[in-house]
Amino acid sequence: MINRELIRIKAVQLTYAYFQNGNHNLDNAEKELMFSLTKAYHLYNTLLLLIVAVTRMARKHYDIASAKAEREGFTGPSARFAFNKFAVQLEENKQLKEFVEDQKNLWDDKAEFVKNLYLQMEQSETYQEFIASSDDDYETHREVWRKLYKLFIQNNDDLSLTLEEDSIYWNDDKEVVDTFVLKTIKRFDPANGDSQELLPEYTDEEDKEYAQKLFHATIVNADQYQRYMTEASRNWDFSRLAYMDVVIMQLAIAEMMTFPNIPVNVTINEYVSLAKLYSTSRSGGYINGMLDAIARHLIDKGILLKTMPEKKVKNKK
Repeated sequence: MINRELIRIKAVQLTYAYFQNGNHNLDNAEKELMFSLTKAYHLYNTLLLLIVAVTRMARKHYDIASAKAEREGFTGPSARFAFNKFAVQLEENKQLKEFVEDQKNLWDDKAEFVKNLYLQMEQSETYQEFIASSDDDYETHREVWRKLYKLFIQNNDDLSLTLEEDSIYWNDDKEVVDTFVLKTIKRFDPANGDSQELLPEYTDEEDKEYAQKLFHATIVNADQYQRYMTEASRNWDFSRLAYMDVVIMQLAIAEMMTFPNIPVNVTINEYVSLAKLYSTSRSGGYINGMLDAIARHLIDKGILLKTMPEKKVKNKK
């Protein structure tokens, strides 16, 4: 689940924090990076558990409404949502149960939040259409949860506040983690029962090593990378650089220098995107030009053993 995009985001955040912190301790900083990535995986499981928590809340409301209907002699409520086929399969998932055994389940202490979330969903057109539908196949049950997740969980300010109370990392992680939760919902297959595989913390060891090497190289070689920036910036005004811009470029140079299989243009594009997210409104274009100049400078000097397409020359009129 933890991919290069999330690793780059964490590396930017923690590299910036490292250089802003007067008491530099590289070992502690590296441990903090890996811990923050693990917390992102915990958020993934926690958001899956939120689906389970809402389903259990729906079941409580169903039981109360059913008992009342029986006492008063009228037709009881639909059980479709309370026993949604996808949600029941998720509730029984072995990996999710193992996670709960090892970690605190945030939603055990957030009954009021879960109740309000369920009530919001219950009033929605998506929920009502599902209850009224005659389609009872698994895909219909799974699809209603995909829609409800996007409507009520993906962008939810109250949820953001709740998550922030539990972990300082989670609000920064949530946008990326949401995509993995939605991917997981789509992957669920009834044939797999309680053994349906969730996304692993790391797809392979290479991504874990990538995180460690990228962060370490950025910190250890910071002075050298800043020299490269100075050498390649004769036509650039360094005073225009926000400090976050410097951090982002150091990480980009570290990636160029440390990982021979990642093309230069891929690295530049990824860090330009991060500049737009974390720095000033002008940083994206500025960093794009700077990184292009730095990479070409390092290639010309034989320091960076990669290739780049020839620079386009504008036609003079």
